[in-house]
Amino acid sequence: MVWRLRQSPEVEKIWCAPGNGGIADDAECMPVNADDVAGLVALAEQLKPDFTVVGPEVPLVAGIRNKFECRRLRLVGPSQRDARLEGSKIFSKEFMDRYRIPNPTLYGSFDSAQEAIRALDAVDWPVVVKADGLCAGKGVLVAETRAEAEAFIRRLMQKHELGPGASRILLEKALKGEELSFIVLTDGRSFLQMAPSRDHKRVFDGDRGPNTGGMGAYTVDGMITPHYESMIIKDIVCPTIAGLSEEGIPYTGFLYFGLMLTSSGPVVLEYNCRLGDPETQPLMMRMDFDLAVALDAAASRKLDTFKPAWKPGASVCVVMTSSGYPESYETGKKIEGLDEAKALPDVAVFHAGTKRDGDSVVTGGGRVLGVTASAASLEQAIHKAYDAVDKIHFEGAHFRTDIGAKGVIKSRAAGEAPRG
Repeated sequence: MVWRLRQSPEVEKIWCAPGNGGIADDAECMPVNADDVAGLVALAEQLKPDFTVVGPEVPLVAGIRNKFECRRLRLVGPSQRDARLEGSKIFSKEFMDRYRIPNPTLYGSFDSAQEAIRALDAVDWPVVVKADGLCAGKGVLVAETRAEAEAFIRRLMQKHELGPGASRILLEKALKGEELSFIVLTDGRSFLQMAPSRDHKRVFDGDRGPNTGGMGAYTVDGMITPHYESMIIKDIVCPTIAGLSEEGIPYTGFLYFGLMLTSSGPVVLEYNCRLGDPETQPLMMRMDFDLAVALDAAASRKLDTFKPAWKPGASVCVVMTSSGYPESYETGKKIEGLDEAKALPDVAVFHAGTKRDGDSVVTGGGRVLGVTASAASLEQAIHKAYDAVDKIHFEGAHFRTDIGAKGVIKSRAAGEAPRG
């Protein structure tokens, strides 16, 4: 987002809290953690920005918009109440049921591991186990067997491996179909639709291994049919925005719909109250409009006057992680080859878990880099992204080698001639 905002002629200055080793090239990084709402309020009162854009979910769920608004500070992001769409799976489930928004069958919600495990006797397999609260994208498992489901429940509720967000869990019916990330920017009345995209949650090729915050994503023209798109807007997006406005203040900011495209139509798997990561990276590469102007229009409730445009073709993001992610991993590993990768045409290297160490950039988290490329076709974008990945090196670097591969297979099956 900083990278895209930096390109706007309307933007004079960007501050980012806390930022990282890459963001420091485009913004002044401020040493305030994203979950320190009081510190962020104090920082905004000191800097007096024209408006603030919230990227992560934790400060939104903690009520940062409410605290900014009572100080007359403009902020793009939902209220604390509306952020419960992401902060509580149970709240979002009840919301969808109130407005007849299609969502998976719920077997039950549970406050104890014993109750949840007993409930496994009455479910169809596979079953989806979901933590109610925030778990950094790792609180969902599609369990094929009882043993797998029971082990995950115990990890969440007895060992507390993902923190307090898993103090309650849900069991849901597993659906068949293709997943899709459908994101909009809304001012509570109108909305600006982002290009549809898909992410890859599992840590290893072939969608194997534990869930992560995201190992890569892609977007390409024609990802969904106009019929499916109209169903998503009519049955899901519009009722959600209208319902939020009916029950509280108009929702302002990004709203992410995690969907399953089933044979009977699109179904909501989850809401996020923000842009998705890593879907944001390929979206920013294809964006052909001024993000700063769009955000200002959303904050001013004038989004209906804004006309977006998207570059034709495709873009792909490959996430490079530290060895051992999403479990334990080491940091402080020197990253080499960044300049060589960034010099490739139509490539951007987005930093996530990095930090500066003198003149060097070193790893500082689990997901380290989002190596992203755009091209006229999905195959070309994949090749460009992996060419850039090959130039980057750090000890223990891990990445999937099949990001976007299913999209290429689908395009070929539909009769698209490969363009490599």
